[in-house]
Amino acid sequence: MKKIIIVADLGHFKVYEVSRNPMESPRIELKRSYDIVDAHGRFGDKLSDEAGRFGMNGGKKGIKGYGEPHNIEIENRKRLIKQIASDINNLINNTKASRWCLAAAKGINKQILENLDPSVLKRLQKNVVADLTKKHKTEILEYFE
Repeated sequence: MKKIIIVADLGHFKVYEVSRNPMESPRIELKRSYDIVDAHGRFGDKLSDEAGRFGMNGGKKGIKGYGEPHNIEIENRKRLIKQIASDINNLINNTKASRWCLAAAKGINKQILENLDPSVLKRLQKNVVADLTKKHKTEILEYFE
C-alpha cells in the first residue's frame, strides 16, 4: 500500500509517495514539488510606487501612501494557506489515497487543517507540526514511521 506525505510552508509544497514491499525497507519518492511564487520577496518590491513618487503632484502637496494601515500581508498569508489546502484537497481526492500525512510549519499547520475538506481530513493519518521542506527525503520518512 502506498502512502502520501505532504510537506509545506508558505513558500514550498512537496509531495512524496512512500511504497513498502514486504522484503524491503520503505522507499520514498518525490512526486511533485513547486515553489509558491507569491510567498517570496518583499511587499515593498511588489507594490512599489516608483521610489516614493506616489502623491507627488508635480511638486504640489498630495496624498501620501505611506503610514496607512494595510492588511495586505495578512490577506496574502490567508490566500496562500487556502491555496495550499486546496492543492491538498485536489491531490488527495484525485489520487484516492486512503491515508496521507502532513508536515507543515508551526505558523500555518492549524490553518491548513481548518481549510481541508472533511473527507480529506478524516483520511489524515499523521500530522507533524514542523517545517520539513528543506529536509532530505530519508529524514522526512523518519518523522512518519
